[in-house]
Amino acid sequence: MSSPRRQLARGRVKSSSEIHRSDVQTGSLESSLLRLVNDHQNTAIRLREHAEKSKKEAIKSASRVSDLLVEAVNGGVEECFVNEKRIEVEIRALKANVMRFGKQTDQWLASTHAINNAIKEIGDFENWMKTMELDCKSINTAISNIHQS
Repeated sequence: MSSPRRQLARGRVKSSSEIHRSDVQTGSLESSLLRLVNDHQNTAIRLREHAEKSKKEAIKSASRVSDLLVEAVNGGVEECFVNEKRIEVEIRALKANVMRFGKQTDQWLASTHAINNAIKEIGDFENWMKTMELDCKSINTAISNIHQS
């Protein structure tokens, strides 16, 4: 059987149960060295497992945070989209009202223009009547003067 030193040199390390069963005396330097190596390996394995567990938890937490952020952003985007649709509907309604009011304004302008023209014509007629009355008075005065002379 080979010594523990040769087993260590070959790369195979005895487990703690093998150390107790071996013919190596407890408390010897080789036994302590083997225990140290074994403890180191066990600690490394535990650290690796702990690191892997922590990594999985970190990934899970990051995924949850990412999902929450996406939900928060999507909620705002969805609200903006709904508001945009409402605004578009209101814009269409306002556009229809503007078109209707534009037509109504054009009709009112045409009516007021017609009224203005009628008033002008009445004023022109009144002016013509005054001119005719003045002319008639002039003619009447001329006839009266001729008749008296």
